[in-house]
Amino acid sequence: MPLIELNAVTRRFGAFTALSDVTLSLPQGRIGLLGPNGAGKSTLLKILMGLIPPSSGTGRVLDETLGGDRDAEGNWRLRRLIGFMPEADSLVPGLTGVEYVSLAGELYGMPRREATRRAHEVLSYLELEEARYRCVEEYSAGMKQRAKLAQALVHDPPVLLLDEPTSGLDPAGRDAMLRLIKALGIDHGKSILLSTHLLADVEAVCERVVIVAGGRVRGQGTVAELCARRQDRFRVRVQGDFSAFRADIEGAGVKFVGDNGQGEWRVTVPPGWSNLTFFQHADARGVVIRALVRDDETLEELFLRAVSN
Repeated sequence: MPLIELNAVTRRFGAFTALSDVTLSLPQGRIGLLGPNGAGKSTLLKILMGLIPPSSGTGRVLDETLGGDRDAEGNWRLRRLIGFMPEADSLVPGLTGVEYVSLAGELYGMPRREATRRAHEVLSYLELEEARYRCVEEYSAGMKQRAKLAQALVHDPPVLLLDEPTSGLDPAGRDAMLRLIKALGIDHGKSILLSTHLLADVEAVCERVVIVAGGRVRGQGTVAELCARRQDRFRVRVQGDFSAFRADIEGAGVKFVGDNGQGEWRVTVPPGWSNLTFFQHADARGVVIRALVRDDETLEELFLRAVSN
C-alpha cells in the first residue's frame, strides 16, 4: 500500500495559493520533504493530517481519503494513523512530561490508563525517564524536542509527520534526534515524512526526497534518481608534489570546484577530455594518481537547481 497518493492537490487561502497542483505517489519508508521556508511544506502536512481540506484535488494516506469535513469520522481515522511533531513549541506549561504525553494519548482516543502506561514507555525509550515528573517548561531545548516526539509516538502510529524536528538544537542534540528518527524507521518500521529546509537532515535519515518550492513539487524520488549524472566532473586524489601537475591541467582547461589542500580535488573537465590525459600530465610531473572517480551532482546542487527552475 502506498504511503501517500496525491492527485492535483491545490490549497488556496483567499487570493494566496499555498500549494498548486501537487501530484505525488510515495511508498512507505523514510521520506524527506525538502524546501525553503514558505515553500508550502507545513500546509501540505496539515492537509495530510486532515486538519484542512484541499481547495481542489484528491488524495489518500495509506487507505484513508483526504478532504471533507475536518471533524468527519474519516479524518479522525486518518489522524489516528499519524503522529505529528510540530515545529512550534506545543508544550503545555504546568504539566509534567508524563502528563503532557498522556494527554496527547487521550486526545488520540486512548483510555487514560493505557495512555499513561504508554507515556512512561515512550519517555523511557527517548531517554526522558529521569525527567518525566518535571514540568515541561523546565526542559532543555533537546528535551523539549524529544517530549514533542514522545507525544507523536504515544499511540504507536504507523506514520510520523515531523516538522523541522531539529529546530533550535545544538549539533550534539541534532545528531541525537536524527539517530532516534532513523531508528524509528529502521528498527520499528515507522514511515516518516521529515519536513525540513536542512539538506543534511534529509541525507542523514531519508531514503527518498520530495523537493517543494513556491507551492509546487520540483522533484521526487531517491537522491540517486534525482541527482544529475555528471559526465564532466571527477574526484581526484594525488600523491606527490602536485603544484606543477595542478598548473598543467588547469592550463589544459580543467576547473577546480573543490580542494582540501592535501591533494584531493573536485574538478570539471573541458569537452572532449580523456581520462588518460590526467595520467599523462601526472607521469610528466612525477605525481601518482591514487583515485579518479566520477563526481555526480550533490543533494545541495540538486536542491538549488530544482528551486531555481
